[in-house]
Amino acid sequence: MIDPATGRTLPESDTSYQRILFVTPTLHVYGIPPLSSNRGFSAGTWTSPTQPTAQEIFTGRLRIVETTAETGIKVDIVIEDPNTGDLFAAAPYTSQAVVQQANDSSRFFAVRVQGEGGMKATLGIGFEDRSPAFDFSIALTEARKVLGFEAASSTGTKGGAMLEQENKQDFSLKEGEKIHIQVGSKGRRAVPTNTGPASSDSSALFSIAPPPAGGKSDEALPAVAPPPQSAGGRSAQELGFDDGEFGEFQ
Repeated sequence: MIDPATGRTLPESDTSYQRILFVTPTLHVYGIPPLSSNRGFSAGTWTSPTQPTAQEIFTGRLRIVETTAETGIKVDIVIEDPNTGDLFAAAPYTSQAVVQQANDSSRFFAVRVQGEGGMKATLGIGFEDRSPAFDFSIALTEARKVLGFEAASSTGTKGGAMLEQENKQDFSLKEGEKIHIQVGSKGRRAVPTNTGPASSDSSALFSIAPPPAGGKSDEALPAVAPPPQSAGGRSAQELGFDDGEFGEFQ
């Protein structure tokens, strides 16, 4: 049994076998520019008639091969020469991120291939019709089930749903349930009085002491004596003022 990703011979056993999940005789491979945004790959510019950003580098056959051996189950996406069967590139399907569909076309995908020594590169692939592109997506769905990707994602979804359900528990009163509230001095805490340091802190907020109580304010303030009358003072008549005929200016 041959490893489709490396071309090397695999150790065989009674339980070892290979299964072809998908095959298409014609596939276009492009050298695409690196991803420049988080919106994904846009295939419209790859084959633009005026300013294409990608170059077609190969036309060949694509297969999705499932291999079951003593070491486990694996799935590989292999691109081969349609005449000789020589391997052009292989993409071990180890996660869903290995294959990403273009955000503007159902016929184009970005595939992360891996060569000898672990070197990786992202290539663009394009199908001539929508039918093989759809079958390619269905085969990848089957591969995710075989490899357990779908089970892992569903487990995470169920865990999140259970947590959300726990967070949405109903704490409302059911029919017949009552709440007893005891009102009274029993169990109430005494309000502490501000003594000691607290009083000194409040008095320290003011730099001028407050005035004394109202009952002693008159005693605290000395009486102001009237100005002394000048010894040489003159009367109003002497200064020229008249009280009037009827004393209205008194």
